[in-house]
Amino acid sequence: MTHVSGRHFLQIPGPSPVPDRVLRAMSAQVIDHRSPEFGELGLRALAAIKTIFKTEQDVIIYPSSGTGAWEAALANVLREGDKVLMYETGHFATLWKKMAEKLGVEAEFIGGDWRSGADPDQIETRLRADTGHEIKAVCVVHNETSTGSVSPIAEVRQAIDAAGHPALLMVDTISGLASIDFRFDEWGVDVAVSGSQKGLMLPPGISFNAVGAKALAAAKAGGARRSYWDWEEMLGINGKGYFPYTPATNMLYGLIDAIDMLHEEGLETVFARHQRHAAATRAAVDAWGLEVLCNRQGQESGVLTGVLMPEGHGADNFRAVALKHYNISLGSGLSKVADKVFRIGHLGDINDLTLIGALSGVEMGLGKAGVPHEKGGVGVAMRYLESTPAPGIDA
Repeated sequence: MTHVSGRHFLQIPGPSPVPDRVLRAMSAQVIDHRSPEFGELGLRALAAIKTIFKTEQDVIIYPSSGTGAWEAALANVLREGDKVLMYETGHFATLWKKMAEKLGVEAEFIGGDWRSGADPDQIETRLRADTGHEIKAVCVVHNETSTGSVSPIAEVRQAIDAAGHPALLMVDTISGLASIDFRFDEWGVDVAVSGSQKGLMLPPGISFNAVGAKALAAAKAGGARRSYWDWEEMLGINGKGYFPYTPATNMLYGLIDAIDMLHEEGLETVFARHQRHAAATRAAVDAWGLEVLCNRQGQESGVLTGVLMPEGHGADNFRAVALKHYNISLGSGLSKVADKVFRIGHLGDINDLTLIGALSGVEMGLGKAGVPHEKGGVGVAMRYLESTPAPGIDA
């Protein structure tokens, strides 16, 4: 192995770099997960995560990736043969649909172009046509990590209500939570899915289901056969801070500290910081003469920016060159946009200097890889940051 000096720029859209403070919290000695001390830890973690989902409802913590939380959400409220309506916002919406089908759920896709979020009008139209109310749930990805597009979840809830349809609203906010605004209670979400490795600034390893009363009632009335993912079994013991099986103890220590960090900065400040960095990134992309994948104004993600490569130039080769020469990891294009797109992550515990360093690596990488572009995108991003107030600092 050859030592590479300096810090590695992990600029993928998750996992995001873990702050030193969170790493230190996670380094605590493991404790007995049946002890009174653990009960206090569990109660703190379960209460803290509710503040990030902005809910008074139950939030369940699983020792799993976000994929596990996807399955938990589906298995608790849907049984084999049930119908769900999903929206094709990108790769991760597609994977959630494939999972539903593997579980025997009939998943209907509203087709999308991978360049914008879900369209509430199309959802409302389809639900109005479902006069027999066969569709049991509407599943939408909040922040589509493969494309950098955000779906208007509050408007999707309004569309369901306008159609007079009883379908549950189920939302994947794995990459959106703690980076861009999400309001479980206010927006009328019934089930929300998230994970630890994005805006929560933790390693991969724990995931979440926020669960509303309507979804809990549906789970008690039916759903698929389940054991590990069963909400009722979890909630029965969560009330005392414990879990029905071995929890990810040290991840809970990190979770509490990460949530403390978010509140110390202020959630609204965190969201504004992400939006400002995203705008600076898009300004750089435009100055390079390249194209942002999300083309729906107002739906661009604060978490990441997907960038289309010029015709005849592969994104994977560019990413490899940038990694080799400038020690920066950028997100790859997935499935339909494989090798056509690279993704710049700007989420988690970053500041203006982090972002400018990352954009410098991108610009130098474009040059080193021979990708046609205009110079000076980093300077444009710098001028944007200089001219716009930094949330929480330039008060």
